[in-house]
Amino acid sequence: MTGVSKRKNTIDAWLFLLPNFIGFLVFTVFAIGFSLWISMHRWDLFSSPTFTGLSNFVRLLTNDRDFKRALLNTLYFAVGIVPLGTATSLCLALLANRGLKGMTFFRTVMYLPSVSSTIAVGIVWIWLLDPQFGVVNYALRSIGLASPPNWLGSVLWAKPALILMHIWQYAGYYMIIFLAGLQGVPEQLYEAAVLDGASSWQKFWRITLPLLSPTTFFVIVMKMIGVFNIFEQPFIMTGGGPSGSTETIVYYIYSNAFEWFNMGYASAVAWVLFILVFGVTLIQFKYQGRWVNYE
Repeated sequence: MTGVSKRKNTIDAWLFLLPNFIGFLVFTVFAIGFSLWISMHRWDLFSSPTFTGLSNFVRLLTNDRDFKRALLNTLYFAVGIVPLGTATSLCLALLANRGLKGMTFFRTVMYLPSVSSTIAVGIVWIWLLDPQFGVVNYALRSIGLASPPNWLGSVLWAKPALILMHIWQYAGYYMIIFLAGLQGVPEQLYEAAVLDGASSWQKFWRITLPLLSPTTFFVIVMKMIGVFNIFEQPFIMTGGGPSGSTETIVYYIYSNAFEWFNMGYASAVAWVLFILVFGVTLIQFKYQGRWVNYE
């Protein structure tokens, strides 16, 4: 190939990459830099930004009770969703990994909610959890519970209801990931365990779970990142209520930015959220060697 042809191929390659590269610069690099810059300003979208230094961050970390409440709500969701959601997806994967008739249909049905619109799913769950006519409370009354909870209208039950909905919606997605991990476990190990007289529980505890630890670690990391970014479910189902009991950090960012037009403060909250997620992820990677087996 001549030098001219090489240069022409190089130019053609860069021309093909240019639209994506420009998009990355504008919608990622510039957006991140602008958000950091605007976090040090007071800006309502309509007037010129006013430089305030680190006052947004100082107020956020010292005097903002609403942020602290949103942070605690988000941590509550994390504690509820990550372990229960991981265990649910693993159980579904163990069931779906069996060579039983109809398993393809079962996998499809379980996976569908994760690719469905969260708005549509949220509306369905609002109907299901309706205190008067919902299927859930009807079932509870039918088994003798005279006064079932007002799920989405109660400070006590609103967060558990959203946790239940979130686990149901994404259980099938992570089931597929666990299923891929299960199908990578060598069958010879199970055969050897059977010859040694191992029970089903022993095979699961000594073979399946250790060899699934990399997959489990990936699922936990992804679920933790996802939980810290919960927005659609409380936005659709509760509007952050009742009394702010389901307002998450991302919902608080949305409220500051698009309801109160406090863009600088919203950007500051977003950067604190980024630091939190980044820190939690680093901690997970730091201590993964204690329980994750890659061999």
